Formats: sequence, structure tokens, C-alpha cells
Amino acid sequence: MVPDQHTEACPAAAPASWLRDARLARMLSLVTLAWLAAESSLGLLAGVSAHSVALIGWGWSSLAEALASLIVVWRFTGSRLRSASAERRARLAVAVSFWLLAPYLVLHVGYDLRAGERAVPTVLGVAVTVISLVSMPLLGLAKRRLGARLGSAATAGEGTQNLLCAGMAAGVLAGLTATTIGWWWLDPAVALVLAAVAVREGSRAWRGHGCGH
Repeated sequence: MVPDQHTEACPAAAPASWLRDARLARMLSLVTLAWLAAESSLGLLAGVSAHSVALIGWGWSSLAEALASLIVVWRFTGSRLRSASAERRARLAVAVSFWLLAPYLVLHVGYDLRAGERAVPTVLGVAVTVISLVSMPLLGLAKRRLGARLGSAATAGEGTQNLLCAGMAAGVLAGLTATTIGWWWLDPAVALVLAAVAVREGSRAWRGHGCGH
């Protein structure tokens, strides 16, 4: 995945370019929230219809991403715009949002394996994942660049979640496709890999530091 961000914003006397980037980060997060609301609902619906652990997990991950987007909006609103302590709290909260996904994925894999559920590809599931596979890398890379310019690990972490969403979409598509040739085990395997990635990225976000922290 992408490298760690080890800086934290301390804009005591922020230049105009920094303020423009901060407003852009907030705007991108609001746009992301609008998409994630639809993505999560459609992903969960498609996952239940397809009996896909990875697709359901991907739908739930959209909620974790939405939490990260809300955190970034909070961080760059009002008096918090120039606050280093707000950046630190936002970074830690984004790290926690990564960790919310992993336990659900592991427990759901165990349940479905015991119940003998098998993923079945659906048009809705494929369509939603393809859209995210195309759109999320664009948002993620833009936020990573903004995070670097702003010195904001929270913004960079949200971008990483968008890139993780794209990776999840690719994995879900691979798992659903593999199921059609009898490789049913690939779908829960993808879900477990995504759980591990979420834990890893949460730890990386938590370790970010700067501004004397």
C-alpha cells in the first residue's frame, strides 16, 4: 500500500495555498460522503443477494470510509482549521475507523463457512464494484496528495481508505468470478485479507506523528 504519513499540520500562520487545499480536502470529503451513502446501501443489498462475505464486508467498509470522511470534514471546519490538536484527534479517529471493519469480516467469514453459504454473482454486485474500482483511486490519490501538502495524516488516511476501497472492489470481483468456476473459497479468503489490510492501515495511521507529538 501507500507509505506512511509522518507529519501533522501546524498551520499557525497558514498561507493562502494551504487554506485552499484545506477547503478542497473538505469538499472532496463531502463528495465522497454522498457517493459512499449510495455505495454502502447498494453493496450491502448486493452482498446479501449474492451471499458474498467479501461484498457484504465491502459494503460495511463504505460506512467506515464515510466515518473517515466525516472526520476530515470536522477537522477542516471552523476554528479547527488551524488547530494542530484537532489534526491529531482526527488522525487517531481515522485510525480507529480502519479497525472497525476487521472484526466484522472475520466473524462473518466464520458464520458463512459454518452455514455453507456460497457467493453467487449478481448484476448489481458487479456494477457497484466496477464503479468504485474506477472512481475510488482518483479520489484516494487526490487526497493523498492533499494530505502531503497539508501535513495532514487524517486527510492522507482517508485517501488510503479510498484506495483500500478500490482494492476491495477488485478483490470482490475476483472472488465472485472465481466462484463461477468452483473456487468458492476465494471469496472468504479475500474477506480475510481485507481484514488484515484494514488492521495494518489502522496501525500505520495511528503511528503518524508531528508537531511535537
